Amino acid sequence: MIELELYPGSPYPLGPTWDGKGVNFSIYAGHATAVQLCLFEEGCGDNYVTVNLFERSSQIWHIYIPGIMPGQCYGYRVYGPFDPDNGHRFNPNKLLIDPYAKAISGAVDWHESLYGYEMGGDDLSFSDLDSSPFIPKSVVVDQTYDWEGVKSPSKGYHESIIYEAHVKGLTNLHPDIPEKIRGTYSAIAHPAIIDHLQSLGITAIELMPIHQFINDNVLVEKGLSNYWGYNTIGFFSPDTKYSSRGNLGGQVTEFKDMVKALHRAGIEVILDVVYN
Repeated sequence: MIELELYPGSPYPLGPTWDGKGVNFSIYAGHATAVQLCLFEEGCGDNYVTVNLFERSSQIWHIYIPGIMPGQCYGYRVYGPFDPDNGHRFNPNKLLIDPYAKAISGAVDWHESLYGYEMGGDDLSFSDLDSSPFIPKSVVVDQTYDWEGVKSPSKGYHESIIYEAHVKGLTNLHPDIPEKIRGTYSAIAHPAIIDHLQSLGITAIELMPIHQFINDNVLVEKGLSNYWGYNTIGFFSPDTKYSSRGNLGGQVTEFKDMVKALHRAGIEVILDVVYN
């Protein structure tokens, strides 16, 4: 990666914001003493460069870097007190997902480095293992989108008929949907599904969790997976498991395309969110 120009940037909006020329990174870390931004090689490879965030506005750390483009994978290392008795467990050996990331790439690979303490020991201990190779990476996306003038139907609750569905469960075996998009956001937007929803007379579809979520270790050890999605790690990131367009931002556009198609058909979209 070429040498980077660094500017103070802005504390808002939180998360990464691409303006067509570069990216503003902003993250809240109230008790941190230092914050490092890790920029990974193309395709979310293992190699990365580290940038120190030198600007802080109150409790928000931020920086602007020209030349960074959508598809850039990144994460944070945050320094601060390690004082578990008072709720502080800062550990810069652990790569952190941006809570305001608009896309996330990769899956959790359950390894002992993911834990802040030493496995098999006291849970108040300090782990110095690097978690970077085993944790998903945040991804910069282009947030511009052409809604083509399509608006939400905005039905009142007293007029709403809500149909709850699971993205994969609703579409994965549907014979009229192309196999390559079954179980994805694109499948929900397919005419076969929209025609079916309209035939039911519903006004809204409530999707079970579509935010980026993880498969719990206890399930992985049993050869199982988290079907329902109630273990979110990125509330602003559409889960890549329901994407037919990749994991470097394509999932965001695909999700928006789904919403636009539903709105155009007069169907509102409600998201099931549980703050576990």
